Amino acid sequence: MSGAEIRWRNLVAACATVAVFSFSLGEMFPLLALKMEHWGISTSVIGLNSAMAPVGILLAGMFIPKLAHKFGSRRVTLVMVVLTSLVILTYPALPKVTAWFGLRLAQGMCVATLFALSEAWIVRFSEGKYRARIVGAYATVVSASFGLGPLVIKYLGIEGYAPFIAGAIVMLLALIPISLVDETSAREADREEEHVSVIKFAPKAPMLLLAICIHAVFDGALLALLSVYGVRYGYGVESAALLITALALGNVFFQIPIGLIADKTSKQGMIKSCFAAAALLMLLLPMAMGSIFVWPLLLLIGAAGFGIYTVGLALLGDFFKGTDLVGGTAAFASVWGLGSLIGAVAGGWAMDVFGADALPYGLALVFAIYLLLNLRRSLVARPAMNQVTQ
Repeated sequence: MSGAEIRWRNLVAACATVAVFSFSLGEMFPLLALKMEHWGISTSVIGLNSAMAPVGILLAGMFIPKLAHKFGSRRVTLVMVVLTSLVILTYPALPKVTAWFGLRLAQGMCVATLFALSEAWIVRFSEGKYRARIVGAYATVVSASFGLGPLVIKYLGIEGYAPFIAGAIVMLLALIPISLVDETSAREADREEEHVSVIKFAPKAPMLLLAICIHAVFDGALLALLSVYGVRYGYGVESAALLITALALGNVFFQIPIGLIADKTSKQGMIKSCFAAAALLMLLLPMAMGSIFVWPLLLLIGAAGFGIYTVGLALLGDFFKGTDLVGGTAAFASVWGLGSLIGAVAGGWAMDVFGADALPYGLALVFAIYLLLNLRRSLVARPAMNQVTQ
């Protein structure tokens, strides 16, 4: 088999893998939040519980490169799929918030490994001049499958074992595409990355990692609390879960165009545009709640918010090769975990203290702060330094 055939087989396998476990996660985020809301748990506690997943992601980022180097990325991914399925099945067996804190932590550690390694495959095997478009296609697959996940709630509800069993079964289906990844090419790349660490990578692209962290604040807050936000505005459980579907579909429809424009113009300019658009659109969300305009608005919010990650991942592939690549994707996983932790905890607290609309207004403020920091950095930095760190 030629190198080009292996590369494309690995790309397709990686996308299919992510699609399967992204679907399962798309179901789990609103399912767990809505069950806790049904139990009468406060949004602060729901946010804290949701934050355990990003804590797990943050911790996992420290050992993902070592695991991949020692055991091979494909083997590690297979094990994590099975472990994640077992965690999902344990939720209904231990229907207590205290137990769910530990389960969310374990789930976060497993999922971080799945995403970091699959993204390393995507970036590693994509061609340079098409990288942002390929990453955009990858993001489209992730969001399409994630957005379909809440449909399980629509048909199976939130009670009993059925929705959890469905999520576990779908997760296990990821074993099929993972087996299609060419082990030899993946293993050769894994050996190259022996000395990579997240801590060593972080100083190389601070503003890029900050962009991913702030994207994760947005991601963590909305995944944990958007369905609860909808309930606070009078939406039924099923409709509230579909708000997340609308958010994810924005990623489906717009990430390939975002990647295409970024390839043709400027990736740095595109990522800043996504920040600006996301800030403005979040300010409009409270006015749209309860009307038909909320659905197209959430599409655009999803496009802008998730576009930050799409372009950021393409920038990572443009500027870092070889031994830095898995270190970079692991660093992305770590800062995503940190940002998602902050988003879930701060979002839940803000909704309890200041009311439901503190969620979108707070996120708009965070996006604006990044733009101001970026502007300040560009004004004081030397032109020669105005590269990936911008």
